[in-house]
Amino acid sequence: MDTISAFPVKLLRMTNETDDGRTTTLNGNELKLAGPELKVGDIAPDFQVVNSSMQPVDLDKTGQGVRIFSVIPSLDTPVCDAQTKRFNDEAAKLPDVSIYTVSMDLPFAQKRWCGNYGIDRLIMLSDHRSGSFGESYGTLIPDLRIESRAIFVVDAENRLKHVEYVKNVSDHPNYDAALEAVRSNTGTPVV
Repeated sequence: MDTISAFPVKLLRMTNETDDGRTTTLNGNELKLAGPELKVGDIAPDFQVVNSSMQPVDLDKTGQGVRIFSVIPSLDTPVCDAQTKRFNDEAAKLPDVSIYTVSMDLPFAQKRWCGNYGIDRLIMLSDHRSGSFGESYGTLIPDLRIESRAIFVVDAENRLKHVEYVKNVSDHPNYDAALEAVRSNTGTPVV
C-alpha cells in the first residue's frame, strides 16, 4: 500500500488508538487530537515533513540552535495569517533562532502565501504527506486532517523549553510566553 492511500487508514487507526481524551475546539465543536501531550522538559520528538522545495525535513535538519515551531491549521485563515506574520516580524529580532511554521498546507500554497505577504524570515514546513509532525507533537486533528494551533520552543539539545496547545483553534497563542522562553535560552534581551 503506498503512503498516500495508507494515510486515511492510518488516521482512522490513530483516532481509535489515541483516544486519551485530548481535544481542541474549532467553531464551537470539540475535536479529538491524535498524538501525545508534550510537556516542557521532554525531548522533542522526531518527525518527517517537507519544505517548500518538497525536500524531506526531520528534527535533525532543523539545526542545533534554539528553534520555534509555530503550528497552524491553515495559512488561509485570519489567526494563522496573523500568527505567521507575527513570527516573521519577531525573527528580525532573533537572528540566532530558527523559526518554522508547520501546517498541512501544500508546499506550493505555503510558498505562494509567503510570496504574497513578503514572508521571508520563516521556514515553512508541510505535514501534508503523513501527518508525522502532528502525530509526534500531539497537534493532529485526524477528523479534519489539519493541525491544531500550538507553539513549541526547542533548545540546542532538542529539549522542549515552551509548549502551548491553544485550546480553541480560533484563539491566538501566547506570543509573549513563547518569546520569553526563546530569550531565556538564547540570552537575547527583550526588545
